[in-house]
Amino acid sequence: MGRYVRADGLDIWTEQVGTGPDVLLVGGLGDTVESWHFQLDGLADRYRLTAFDNRGAGRTAMPEDPVSIETMADDAAALLRALDIPSAHVAGFSGGSIISQELALRHPRLVRSLVLQSTWPVPDAYLRRWGLFIRWLAETAPAERTFLEGFYLDIYTPRAHNDGTVDRFIEDVLAFPHKQTTENLNRFLDAVLDHDTTNRLPDIDVPTLVLAGGRDSTSRPELGRAVADAIPGARFAVMEEEAHQPFQEIPDEWNARVDAFWRATQTRTT
Repeated sequence: MGRYVRADGLDIWTEQVGTGPDVLLVGGLGDTVESWHFQLDGLADRYRLTAFDNRGAGRTAMPEDPVSIETMADDAAALLRALDIPSAHVAGFSGGSIISQELALRHPRLVRSLVLQSTWPVPDAYLRRWGLFIRWLAETAPAERTFLEGFYLDIYTPRAHNDGTVDRFIEDVLAFPHKQTTENLNRFLDAVLDHDTTNRLPDIDVPTLVLAGGRDSTSRPELGRAVADAIPGARFAVMEEEAHQPFQEIPDEWNARVDAFWRATQTRTT
């Protein structure tokens, strides 16, 4: 069961499960702890996993203060400190991967390793235009279902659309009682599109695994490759048949990849 954790003046909705080395899971645009369902279930026998709702998503309120990636990275750091976690393996996807990059840059002692799924150093013209399209879609879609059906075209593979997986995800989202407002979605989106870590990525000095989906039309493999090339010693892998969120579509394979990476990381640091 989740609970609120008071962290630097913000009540952050948090779920923590399992035992073992600490892992912090950082979600993307509008995503809540539920987006990590397959990891919270599938890895809890080996790790103590902490997932949370970013400010303005799910059950965590959006303060009136300006929203930035730096602020959300500080939220994550404050959460770890409030939970007395001295350092954690950090995994983030999409916008959450950008928060994770910034967490490692601003609070390096809290980060033991990084897994960056569907990431980039700075939005290129294509990704920026896609983000602006999503903003328009959220503002003009006639219904929540219509928005999700359009948004998920770029998030999940045709396989997942055709086999009913996406339909099940949509039903879960529609039933979720803690809706993100369009205003808060746009504030998060604006923060992500304005952020650039290109020149600072070489300062990240923890083991890093960058994963990309070969069929991801948004954060395309070349963007992930640019991140991996900039971080000293980072590993890069393309999951050729996957899209933006393979940790949900093929969770067993994704969990096995990151588990192997975390185990190797612990072997090197113990």
